[in-house]
Parts: sequence; C-alpha cells; structure tokens
Amino acid sequence: MNQPDPVQLFLKVSLSDDATFANFYYHSPAQQQAVVALAAFARRDPRLGTNLAIWGASGAGLTHLLQAVTHAAFKAGCHVQYLPLRDLIDQAPERVCDGLEQVEMLCLDDLDAISGQPAWEQALFHLFNRRRDTGKHLIVAAHTPIAALDVGLADLQSRLLGSLIYHIDSLDDAGKEQALIRRANARGLDLPGETARFILTRAPRTTQDLFQLLNRLDNASLQHQRKLTVPFVRGLLGEV
Repeated sequence: MNQPDPVQLFLKVSLSDDATFANFYYHSPAQQQAVVALAAFARRDPRLGTNLAIWGASGAGLTHLLQAVTHAAFKAGCHVQYLPLRDLIDQAPERVCDGLEQVEMLCLDDLDAISGQPAWEQALFHLFNRRRDTGKHLIVAAHTPIAALDVGLADLQSRLLGSLIYHIDSLDDAGKEQALIRRANARGLDLPGETARFILTRAPRTTQDLFQLLNRLDNASLQHQRKLTVPFVRGLLGEV
C-alpha cells in the first residue's frame, strides 16, 4: 500500500525541503549526541523507546529537527505525520487527534502553545495512551523545559516527563556564522566569512530568519550574476 507524501498528510502541513539532519549545524558534543539520537529515533531504534521530547529557545532549530525526523522516517518507509500545534490551536483538539494513534511516527511541534488549555491537554493525554497501547512513536518539541511546561493535567505531565528528553542549545554568533556558511555551501554558494559576519550584524538573528534571508540572497546572486560580497549584500539589504 502506498504511503501519502509527508508534505500532504492529514491537514496538508507543508515541510521545508531543507529541513534535514545534514543541514543542521551542531556546535558541541551534546548537540551531536542529540542529533544522532533523533536520527536513530526516526529509524525507530528500539533502544530509544517510543516517546522522545526536545526543548530549546526560539530559534534553536526545533522545527528543523522535527521536520528532519519526518523526512527521515518517511524515507525509512514509516507512516509519519508532522503537526505544528501553534497553527492548529483554533481547531477542535478531538478532531485534530482523531485517528492519530494509527500513525507510526507522530511529530508534534510547539507543545507549549497548548499547555494550560484543558481541552487540548485531555485530548493529548488520551492520544498518548492510545499510542502507548499500540507501541507507536511520538516526538514533541517545546520552547520551555519539559518539566516547567504550564500543564494543568498531572497525568499528561507525567507522560511527558517519562519521555527521553534532549535540550537543544541555541547557536552563538560564531555558530550562526558557521551555520550560514555551511548552508550556503550546500546550495553551491560561496559565502565568505566577512560577508556572513556582516549579515549577522544587519539581519534578524534567529536561524530561521537568517536562512530565509540566505534564500533571497541566493536568488539575487543568480539574477545579478554577482558573488555574495559585502558591498553586494549591503545594497540588497538596503533595498528591503
């Protein structure tokens, strides 16, 4: 039986093609350990159990990693679903969760968006139980430490704390510079360190915003047949 494409599952949530493990820049042994564990979880390595949680500050790359799990699980032949809860908050939680116990790998992003909302907490708690009974895999992400989530339902908090938990550190400026350069190189772009540092001083600092800007610079570089020098980038940034 053919599986649905992961970019058009369930609620037709789109995934970024760039969200892969190869494109995620880790800057410490702890980060590398987390990425290796997530890649193994995507393959449903039994040593990691069936529930995993990651947390980190906004811009740490949690969405990138959850979508990387989604892509990798799909390529491994797994029926997988990625859901950004922040975008679904206005929908009925029972409707969103209905049938999700059948999905082999479920990736729930922005868990803190629904914490403190009784209807959502009840729906997720029952979903946890249904998935546990069928041995399905679940990974969640939050921008608050899992133990500090504002969860009113104690049973749901207990389920979350029973997961394997990894903290994803935010990149410092040096790390963002290297991440920009590596992402550019992966696109076939030569991004000198001087230009990367200039971008960091003039652009929004989250990695998501930086990578979106890099996409625009890539398009402009192709259009004008120019290298990404500081003067060229300065002119482009002055136009936006």
